[in-house]
Amino acid sequence: MAKQPEPLLDFDISKFLGDFKVPGVDVETLVSSQRKNIEALTHANKLAFEGVQAVFKRQVEIVRQAIEESAAVAKELVETGTPQEKVIRQTELAKDAFERALANSRELSEIIAKSNAEAFSLLNQRFSQILDEVKESVAKTKA
Repeated sequence: MAKQPEPLLDFDISKFLGDFKVPGVDVETLVSSQRKNIEALTHANKLAFEGVQAVFKRQVEIVRQAIEESAAVAKELVETGTPQEKVIRQTELAKDAFERALANSRELSEIIAKSNAEAFSLLNQRFSQILDEVKESVAKTKA
């Protein structure tokens, strides 16, 4: 009976590469570097996901606040007053709503920018480490 191949999940790249002896290539260092790359990508994805969650949470808060304010405005506009007073108040309310919308947009943009900056900083740091690892590896092969 033929032996079944091992599942890919049990595949160990270091064992596989260890069978191939290539001069000047440290398999363990290569595997370790790739693990660090995957860890950095995983962490960057986590940061990005947390940023998306923060934006979504803030958007829900903004919508809730807008609904509450709309109800209060509607009640206020129904109350007695001259037509001129109502037009003035509607204009003030429209201006306030516009300024609030701009502030909310700015806040959401800042949350996104912060999240992106954190993720890119992490990846940038890992890339710098990769270059240092390559430099060290080349230095070892010269010695």
